[in-house]
Amino acid sequence: MVETETALRTLAHNVRAARTRAGLSLDELGRRAKVSKGSLFALEKAQGNPNFATLVRLADTLGVSVSALMEGAAQERVRVVSGDVVVPLWAGAQGGEARLMLTTSGPAPVEVWRWSLQPGEEYPSHPHQAGVVETVSVTTGRMVLVVEGDEYPVEAGQTATFGGDVPHTYRGDGDGTCHLIMTVHLPPGPA
Repeated sequence: MVETETALRTLAHNVRAARTRAGLSLDELGRRAKVSKGSLFALEKAQGNPNFATLVRLADTLGVSVSALMEGAAQERVRVVSGDVVVPLWAGAQGGEARLMLTTSGPAPVEVWRWSLQPGEEYPSHPHQAGVVETVSVTTGRMVLVVEGDEYPVEAGQTATFGGDVPHTYRGDGDGTCHLIMTVHLPPGPA
């Protein structure tokens, strides 16, 4: 429980700081990110419980990575992150999940995600900001990547990349769990 409270306080601070840097009011950020002012107010007071889609919309609108909203100020020279200590940001109804492992620093950050999808389980993603490029590398199993309604099967040992500024969906396929590593390449901008 203490870890969750600490994470919410960090998220609240980072959202408020990014909003202030961007010169946006709660109303304007809410309008641009399609999040209610009440939800934003609660979030900035560390009382909210935003879902994964809300975090992505806020990050896109503020021009930062999702992990920039969630990480504390300390940046080590080398970061080693263990997947079992990273809280899933998305949990599917059939047991799939997505964990944001880390985000690189610099003018064009890269988010590194670990995903698992059960057969038939899917995650529909809203379009990201212009310039975002996603790459998915399937390590075990099989998935179907749906980009603007077109389906692309991706099997273990294969990697696909696409512009993330269009509607897209990840769907588990086949008989077993699909495990994949996703990278989200953010365009240069504020970090």
